[in-house]
Amino acid sequence: MWQSYAPNLLVTMTIASKPFSRFITLAGFGLGSLLFALPGRAEVAPKVETLAQASGSPTIAAIASSSSSFDVLTALLNHAGWTGAFDSPSKSFTVFAPTDDAFGRLPKGTIEQLFKPESKEMLYDVLAYHVIGGSVTSDALANGPVTTKNGLPIEVSLGQGVRVNSANVSQADISASNGTIHVIDQVLIPNR
Repeated sequence: MWQSYAPNLLVTMTIASKPFSRFITLAGFGLGSLLFALPGRAEVAPKVETLAQASGSPTIAAIASSSSSFDVLTALLNHAGWTGAFDSPSKSFTVFAPTDDAFGRLPKGTIEQLFKPESKEMLYDVLAYHVIGGSVTSDALANGPVTTKNGLPIEVSLGQGVRVNSANVSQADISASNGTIHVIDQVLIPNR
């Protein structure tokens, strides 16, 4: 068992073996349960049922926190102090939101590193690389570079679906009162 302490956050990791698959489960204050697939296990990201589909149009933060597919993203946004920005109706964003499975595919130790106080700048850089200004639906995207909130471009490719860098958009156009969410199957890491 491994534990990590971040401000207002306790993360406990246990490793369990099962035939043909192994899982790392994280549980923590305000996180619920997070399940990460280890390398070698492929899973299809589930469709995200959102509050927007059920009852009007909540904010990006409300949609992310209500979906079990975005527990890691929600925890990182909380840790960075960015939840308020994505809960504000006065700002509009487009978020390319990696699922928990996408975070689980990162190299070992990456998520834990992002929670360390000395990694705040790296955390901000990674999170901002998933955000563009304004609400942009998939039909408004075009092939080519799009500048993110960290100042670096992501490459959008249209054809057989929508791709952002090497990530596939598995679910597009989740409408929020303050923007749009596109679910992606990989975490975007900026090259600096």
